[in-house]
Amino acid sequence: MHFSGIVASITGLFLGIAAPAMAAAVETSLRPQPRPAAVVPVAAVISGDAPARSLRPVLRPEDLKGQEAVVQASVSNSAFRRWIDGFRGRALSQGISPRVFDAAFRGVQYNAGVIEKDRNQAEFKSQIWDYLDSAASPDRVKNGQRALRRHRRALERIERAYGVEKEVVTAVWGLETAYGTRRGDIPLIEAMATLAFDGRRGAFFEKQLIAALSILQSGDVSPRDMKGSWAGAMGHTQFIPTSYLAYAVDFTGDGKRDIWSDDPTDALASTAAYLKRFGWKKGQPWGVEVRLPRGFDAGLARRDIKRMPSQWAAQGVVGIDGRPVPDYGQAAILLPAGTQGAAFMIFDNFRVIERYNNADAYVIGVGHLSDRIKGGPPIQASWPRGYAPLSFDERKDLQRRLKRRGFGVEKIDGIIGPNTTNAIRAFQRSIGVEPDGYPSQTVLRQLRGG
Repeated sequence: MHFSGIVASITGLFLGIAAPAMAAAVETSLRPQPRPAAVVPVAAVISGDAPARSLRPVLRPEDLKGQEAVVQASVSNSAFRRWIDGFRGRALSQGISPRVFDAAFRGVQYNAGVIEKDRNQAEFKSQIWDYLDSAASPDRVKNGQRALRRHRRALERIERAYGVEKEVVTAVWGLETAYGTRRGDIPLIEAMATLAFDGRRGAFFEKQLIAALSILQSGDVSPRDMKGSWAGAMGHTQFIPTSYLAYAVDFTGDGKRDIWSDDPTDALASTAAYLKRFGWKKGQPWGVEVRLPRGFDAGLARRDIKRMPSQWAAQGVVGIDGRPVPDYGQAAILLPAGTQGAAFMIFDNFRVIERYNNADAYVIGVGHLSDRIKGGPPIQASWPRGYAPLSFDERKDLQRRLKRRGFGVEKIDGIIGPNTTNAIRAFQRSIGVEPDGYPSQTVLRQLRGG
């Protein structure tokens, strides 16, 4: 699914891979974030040029038969009405039938509540240890094990078909919607139209709205049942419309890719299909908690420094049990809380989950929850609890000061991605401290000359 820059805590998740502290709260659903490079153009999906297309036949929208040719949308203001009138022409020019459009927009009104949510996303300041406490809480683990038992037959079939472990699929489901209990109940067409009209990210949401209309036209769901989050994520595992068009599958064989109903099978299979599409390797862990040797060079904890686990073992990096990690494949070392917290050896499957949501905290959350559902232990290392995170303004100040000192920060945007992390490390080396790359209050004080 895709994406890097919209929804669910659209707040702080524009943070890139190195700022796990900013991931959205589990309780609000960590649905995938749109990556610009991964969002498939709707035109490509419709024309058949999109990658990983569903093999299901396109159905006619039986729900929409017999409805009037033209239905005037009910809107809260004349500007929104004019926008819908203009959008109707654009939608029809992209292959949406008048009947489908008018049925979808019947009763649609400008939804001020959606705009309020979009405008008032509080900055998420939870640290990764707090996030993981919730992501893999005892209740979430217990509910995940119960969900897996309840849907074991379907999940085992999905695992055989796509080669993605059932615990991993279940963990995604658990973080996205608490195993289907929080799927969202906002009419999707109304939400997408409101956001597209609003204009702040109009082009993106108009693309999603066209995709949503294409889904209705395929007959997979009726306008009445197409509901989701205020930002457009749908179903048990929170696909946005463009991702649904590109990757959703009909696993039950009923002719519809139904991710909305109480039966989660199609949604879970679509998630597995998505992960497989981006290179999931069955049998390879997402990551393994490791123990670092005394004096380990934190500068080696970079995503672009990969070695076989046996090579890391030769440098003293071993599993938390003290034994070398098996050679599952090339791996990097990740220190999500700097040198004061847990350390992980991460494999290619980490990157695959990252395509679903690009926050390190989310990926670790899915991976660790899947391990716990399978019966694995909690994370063993301690975390630097009580640490005060940088605010958004402080992160921008940190970037500004790094750039002023010539440490290669590209953007002053408050997003701690790999570029800023590497700049922090370079600064730390320049002053002779351990280069953990962590955006701490200490680093900011050092940059300020304190």
